[in-house]
Amino acid sequence: MPSMGLRVVFLAAECEPWAKTGGLADVTDALARALGRLGDHVDAPVDVFLPGYRSVPAPDPGAVQAERVVRVPDPSARTGATDVTVTDVAADGYRLRLVDHPPAFDRAAFYGDAEGDFADNAWRFGLYGRAALETLRLDGRPVDVLHLHDWQAGPAAVFRSLRYPDDPIIGRAAVVATLHNLAYHGWTSNADLPQLGLRPGDDAPGQNPDGIDLLAAAIEGADIVNTVSPGFAIEALTPAFGMGLDGLLRSLGDRFNGILNGLDTSVWDPATDAALAAPYARADRSGMAACRADLLTRAGFDPAEDGPVIGMIGRLDPQKGFDLLAAAAPALLDRGARIIVQGSGHPDLADPFRALAVASPGRVAFIERFDRALARRIYAGADVFAMPSRFEPCGQGQMIALRYGTPPIVHRTGGLADTVIDETANPGRGTGFVFQEATANALLDACSRAFALRGDAPAGRAGWEGLLDRGMAVDFDWVTGSAPRYVEAYRRAVAIRQG
Repeated sequence: MPSMGLRVVFLAAECEPWAKTGGLADVTDALARALGRLGDHVDAPVDVFLPGYRSVPAPDPGAVQAERVVRVPDPSARTGATDVTVTDVAADGYRLRLVDHPPAFDRAAFYGDAEGDFADNAWRFGLYGRAALETLRLDGRPVDVLHLHDWQAGPAAVFRSLRYPDDPIIGRAAVVATLHNLAYHGWTSNADLPQLGLRPGDDAPGQNPDGIDLLAAAIEGADIVNTVSPGFAIEALTPAFGMGLDGLLRSLGDRFNGILNGLDTSVWDPATDAALAAPYARADRSGMAACRADLLTRAGFDPAEDGPVIGMIGRLDPQKGFDLLAAAAPALLDRGARIIVQGSGHPDLADPFRALAVASPGRVAFIERFDRALARRIYAGADVFAMPSRFEPCGQGQMIALRYGTPPIVHRTGGLADTVIDETANPGRGTGFVFQEATANALLDACSRAFALRGDAPAGRAGWEGLLDRGMAVDFDWVTGSAPRYVEAYRRAVAIRQG
């Protein structure tokens, strides 16, 4: 008997392990896989359309299911249309559909270079959106849900609304838009509207007298809109966090909400993580000592010293609060702490850590690159994990740290507030340490509270061990938590669309 589940199609500009700059890639991959494991609720496999960037690894020939040339409307082409190659690949639990057109995607980066965003991004992602929609039409199977992720999928909402409203395959589909990062809108001025085949006054979703906001287009073209945590959904309704979209989001009423991101517990599992010096689990954490010693040795620290080790991983961006840790570092070092930071990005944020590492060798380590294996070792080997983000729609680092038995120290914002319970305010029930204000002093106070519970001596840390145990017990698995919430959102979007 054929499945009665929903046919769900993702449009996302990133998907791990194929193309990644941030958390969007992790969510696309893990959610698509989890939805396919929900039995009859979703017609598996989920389709994930991804641009065929230069850096996307060539798929294993045995995984390629089909390849077709799709004729796609293209306002930049002399004939008004362009041939795009779409390759279907059997991925891990879903079907990846690579949209390949070298003039658009054969570039050194996804969105821009040292000079800024690519000037033709509207055309590039417009072509991607059209290719996805045209491919679905050629499939001939009606789509129940188009799930759009961030501004890069916004053009698909525009075209579906203006060009295909009555199409039997995609015109009937409900649209769900997920906002992973409100800071990037894909703004396209009136001068650049021809890249999308639009003109001023076309009244497309997201359009205003000055141009089109492609993130707003995804929002206006959607039946249901969500962001990636309940806490950030509330914050996004305010001018301080809404990035200019708070009024539009407020206008949606209960059609806008927050669904907490999950964690792929098969990928993030200290019991099976091959990067670690020793495996361990909640029931037997004895391997953590070997992981700590291994990390400290690699960092050039004395592994026999018991003073607390603070780890931090992320993109060097003002949002992430690296400057707060740098400002608090002298006082932390005075209190016997050691610091390991891994990240790359803004040079003004890197400079203080370079200076600290030079001034305090053996106490501060700065790894100015992204190293997947070392990141895993930091999660497992540090004593606490710092995540002092000024704002954080969800965040994954704190979830991984909890899973790996490393209590997170977080600013009370967005998804961080949703996922970490402050032990000081909730003794015997907490999972980490939370501070209220995004300041170096507040971070320092939270670290001091963590150090006090951990104690000065290795023995007799019942309170600390209980904290680790509670953190490792938290279930963030996509299948048991977040994926069913998305199915609920899909069904509601379908009902709204049909209504």
